Amino acid sequence: MKMKKFLAVCLSAAMTLSMLTACGGSAAAPAAPAADAAATEEAAPADDAAEAEAPAEEASGDVQEITFMIWDDLEASEDLITKGYKDSVDRFNKDFEGKYHCTPITTNLEEYYDKLNALVAAGDTPDVFIASPGANLNDYATTGVAAKLDDYLAADGWKDTFTSDAVFAGGTYGDDGGDGPGIYAIPLNIAAACVFYNTEMFADAGAEVPKTFSELLDACQKLQDKGYTPITISAGTAWCLSMVAGYLCDRNGLNLQDIKDHKTDWKDEKVIQAGKQIQELSKYFQKTAAGDDNDVATAAFYNGDAAILIQGSWAIGQINGSCAEGFADKVGVFAFPAVDGSSADPNRVIAKSDSLCMSADTESPEAAIQLIKYFVDDTASKYTAEVGGKIPVTNVQYDEKVAPPELKYVMDVFKNASSTFGFYNESLADTEAGSTFDNCFVEIFKGQDPATALDPIQQYYEDNVW
Repeated sequence: MKMKKFLAVCLSAAMTLSMLTACGGSAAAPAAPAADAAATEEAAPADDAAEAEAPAEEASGDVQEITFMIWDDLEASEDLITKGYKDSVDRFNKDFEGKYHCTPITTNLEEYYDKLNALVAAGDTPDVFIASPGANLNDYATTGVAAKLDDYLAADGWKDTFTSDAVFAGGTYGDDGGDGPGIYAIPLNIAAACVFYNTEMFADAGAEVPKTFSELLDACQKLQDKGYTPITISAGTAWCLSMVAGYLCDRNGLNLQDIKDHKTDWKDEKVIQAGKQIQELSKYFQKTAAGDDNDVATAAFYNGDAAILIQGSWAIGQINGSCAEGFADKVGVFAFPAVDGSSADPNRVIAKSDSLCMSADTESPEAAIQLIKYFVDDTASKYTAEVGGKIPVTNVQYDEKVAPPELKYVMDVFKNASSTFGFYNESLADTEAGSTFDNCFVEIFKGQDPATALDPIQQYYEDNVW
């Protein structure tokens, strides 16, 4: 393992709190109805990993212990996706009793990467751990922390169970060993960043679903005039705000490759314009946005305290795990709108996945791979769609009629997308660049002139990238 390089990466930024899935890993919200019993109590079907490779106690009687690290509390969380992850671990432990056993390591999203990196630095990397594609995963792949998984995917046709090779794009990286690119992470689902809105509030305020940024501002003004808080968002969790900033940069026509190639820079008028638009939109944020974290901001939407939530579709699991009965029927979804007068493609969608890595140093690779398979078997993949409301990455057949109603709207947005791109804080040169971008837009939100507020990301690229 190239530990010196990895330690340098850790110390340089304490790794940005990139989503996870960005994203999908919220702590427990207010009391909520349990997930649908029929979906959560399914036994592993005959075509699942456990049946295909029937567990048998080893001759020695020894149980191989493995660990799995995640950014949420598997026991306490009301997030429906997290409940599905817990079910995968429980089924694995039951089916392989006497042979393998998994002990989860849980924390919260805000501390996840710091704690994971501390374990890596101590030579105690979890056997299986969750990560987001982008700079974080790149660090684990290129420093030898994560294992290359191509051979495992090729065995027994496992890779053929996924919808396409494209789902592995976010987990494919080159490595320092010189043997070419490889797959270092298994995707669990796909989420798209969308705009969730309360259809009753919109109707009451006479607001229309916006197609352009100016129409979004108009809808927000109508909602505010009617006495509603138009938008709930977290600026206390910086990636939530920078997700909107990424959309605005893209809609204004910024090409991140041009930044990388130094054909332009972070003082590009398109970035400055995105900053000004953040300030315009922030007039309609809840008054506590600066201090609210992601969980609080999301709860404000499903508690009916705000009309709009700009968030990834993993929020479906949070909303339906915690909202009052019938609230989901009031939720609509639309794509982030175009910027007026811009020639940029308005149909691009931010997309990402929760992904699982296996430690390159695990002493039990067979057990670790079996655990990962439980997260993408038919039981887990059906749950992902039918209960969690995320887009599955396997060829599983699921009942669209029992899936959360929001999933259909998200699928429509995803199907109409011309292309996808990643969260900016996970798509820049490295994790420190991503966190710097996040912090710049927090300062813009607080009122600093965009041209000045962008100085830190500009300087970082001048010192470290160009």
